[in-house]
Amino acid sequence: MHRFLPFLLLLFVAAGPVLAEPRHGIAMHGQPALPADYRHFPYVKPDVKKGGSVRYGVVGTFDSLNPFILKSMRTTARGMWDPQFGHLVYEPLMQRSADEPFSLYGLLAKTVEMDEERSFIQFNLDPKARWSDGRPVTPEDVIFTMELLRDKGRTPFSNRLTPVAKMEKVGEHGVRFTFNEKSDREFPLILATATPILPKHAVDPATFDQSSLEVPVGSGPYKVKSLTPGERIVFERNPDYWGQDVPAKVGFDNYDQISVEYFLQENTLFEAFKKGVVDIYPDGSPTHWARAYDFPDVSSGAVVKDTFRPELPTGMLGFVFNTRRPIFQNADVREALALAFDFEWVNRNLFEGAYTRTESFWQNSSLSALGTAADARELAILGPAKEGMDPSILDGTYRLARTDASGGDRKILRRVVELMKEAGYTIKNGRMSDSSGNPLRFEIMTQTQDQEKLAIAYQRTLKMIGVDAMIRTVDDAQYQARSGTFDYDVIVKSYPSSLSPGIEQVGRWGSVSRDRDGSNNFAGVADPHIDRAIDAMLGARSRQDFEAAVRAFDRLLIAGHYLVPLYHVPEQWVARRSYIGYPEKTPLYGYQLPAWFDKRAQD
Repeated sequence: MHRFLPFLLLLFVAAGPVLAEPRHGIAMHGQPALPADYRHFPYVKPDVKKGGSVRYGVVGTFDSLNPFILKSMRTTARGMWDPQFGHLVYEPLMQRSADEPFSLYGLLAKTVEMDEERSFIQFNLDPKARWSDGRPVTPEDVIFTMELLRDKGRTPFSNRLTPVAKMEKVGEHGVRFTFNEKSDREFPLILATATPILPKHAVDPATFDQSSLEVPVGSGPYKVKSLTPGERIVFERNPDYWGQDVPAKVGFDNYDQISVEYFLQENTLFEAFKKGVVDIYPDGSPTHWARAYDFPDVSSGAVVKDTFRPELPTGMLGFVFNTRRPIFQNADVREALALAFDFEWVNRNLFEGAYTRTESFWQNSSLSALGTAADARELAILGPAKEGMDPSILDGTYRLARTDASGGDRKILRRVVELMKEAGYTIKNGRMSDSSGNPLRFEIMTQTQDQEKLAIAYQRTLKMIGVDAMIRTVDDAQYQARSGTFDYDVIVKSYPSSLSPGIEQVGRWGSVSRDRDGSNNFAGVADPHIDRAIDAMLGARSRQDFEAAVRAFDRLLIAGHYLVPLYHVPEQWVARRSYIGYPEKTPLYGYQLPAWFDKRAQD
């Protein structure tokens, strides 16, 4: 993919700037679905009357209002730059539509220019764009932001300029980025939608990398009204918000006030929801969803339970093996330990059969390796990696073994012991030990009661084959600190999937992220075959090539046995106070909280 870029850059220097027509939106593959004269996204209520309030609840704490630095990576107040609650204070150059795989539309940048080779992108700022203090958003702000994040930001913000050969102001409102050989076809979209723009006049570069509770200046629809560190932050609508009539923002940001309440535990958060302290409660537990809503406000209709069905791949949830630890560096050991988990017992006894086993990172989509044999394009991407791969993974027939749901299926456990023997482990005096007599033992770090229940079930089965799995449940602060520095043996993690996976996969699985504190490479993977698959995915031009690359990538992750796959449900569950409303249409990516509203304001 990168072979042609140096040649293009020589042409650029020799012939002058490449010309491209300004456009209202861009898509990763093909063209955006909405025309240039679109009025709003299809999944909002465009005529909603703004007003009222909402109270969100989260588990954790906060001691900073800066989400872009390493020191406050996991302790920044929610809402500042937040894909779930909305980018309330800071904004990107373009807005992503949740009803398309990966399409962006103008926000701070009213239009964008980009050539077919994606050797450059030019953002033409909206002349109306303003900071909350009334000053205009300028090209100088964009350039300042990129340089500041490069020098003092955390990953991935600190890497935004790595693929950039030149950054320059064009005219009064334009900023052009010309790319080098390290760029790929997704990068212009990442630059547009995943990078906040900061005000040059209101940010001190000398202190930017320090955690701070100083209220910042942003261009977003809300300003910080008040805060109690670690407990609550309250945002109020900026009545002078510049972008309220921008088509990509119509129907969003509908509350006059948004508060985020913090709790130490999930149980405490749910009790607060029951008492009316919190307005919305997303629920991910089928047993909790089925059993916990027998309180009076549900019976009276004051609390409503809603089910949404997005059209997304399943993603992956699992017990993740930290391959930085010597005991997990053998793929046979990882495969055996994954096989030992009795999903059928867990699903029947803990979850009333509500879950489906997850066997692919992009299950239930055309991106999954399940049910599809590797074609010539995939085989070329896999290269030598295909030689040692389980044939069932290559031909699409791979499935995880099903147990008899007894919690100790002898046939399955016999296969586990055989795999462990191939890896150099045998059972001696009731303990699974290596050739030197060292017993196989490790710690599973959990964060919630649900995770702990899963770990206990897993621990019980492992004990049958002499594996000593200890469980340590820690508070949120310790969990975040240890996960951020990879200080664990096994950890429970979720890998959400989209229909347009991209550069985030480098942070999860790429070799460059293995030893970078704060990255999402929780398994500690550094594999050139995986790197090659990610490169192919990022460089794909057609949807067909893209899907082939993701399927090849999926096969490599499945074959690596980096985690114990758990489960998924095809639905999203949310409980809410009855006065909180939402638009009729559920977009491709599921419900969107920033488009919800307070029905009391409609009266």
